[in-house]
Amino acid sequence: MPIASTDLLDSLMWRYAIKLFDHERKIPTTTWEALEQALVLTPSSYGLQPWTFLVIDDPALRTELRPFSWNQAQITEASHLVVFLARRRIEDRDLDRLIIATAAARGLDPEQLAGYRELMHKDLVAGPRSARIDLWSSNQTYIALGNFMTAAALLGVDTCPIEGFSPPDYDRLLALDGTPYRSCVVCAAGYRSTNDKYSSLAKVRYPLEELIEHR
Repeated sequence: MPIASTDLLDSLMWRYAIKLFDHERKIPTTTWEALEQALVLTPSSYGLQPWTFLVIDDPALRTELRPFSWNQAQITEASHLVVFLARRRIEDRDLDRLIIATAAARGLDPEQLAGYRELMHKDLVAGPRSARIDLWSSNQTYIALGNFMTAAALLGVDTCPIEGFSPPDYDRLLALDGTPYRSCVVCAAGYRSTNDKYSSLAKVRYPLEELIEHR
């Protein structure tokens, strides 16, 4: 069901990158489950979903990650922490996985999707874009990040996207070396502290007329 445009804009105006979370306030289970579903429902090119989302529940692990995150307090103080993982490469088996899932969901014979599979293969596996597939998968994963943050704002949950971290160290601590996935971006989620002095500052955005052009 659609929401009022004013509700959407109010939520986006309210949202900002939290610097200081209330570490005692946790996201309710039902709210978090909805946010996990929002991640699952994120759109992706070809529908390939070249990602995995690690929710770091273990406080000790979050403490280990913090020094490799420029010692940012959000890593340990937020209610939840998500590490967005991107595929290192796209292989034929990834295409087969999507074809099988699509056929099952839509009552099709996988052979009916052979042309679609070939299109993906020529683009992402054998085509020129395969040489920079890491960039492609990162771009896709950032779509998931944006979707997550918007969904969180609509539910009244605060977030802070974090690029200030060491991917190699995250990969080591999360045992990702040798797997199909790598650390791409991090997002903390929870509720802002009343002591966060940045929460009351005005948003700084360039005027719509300078950012949007109609032709």
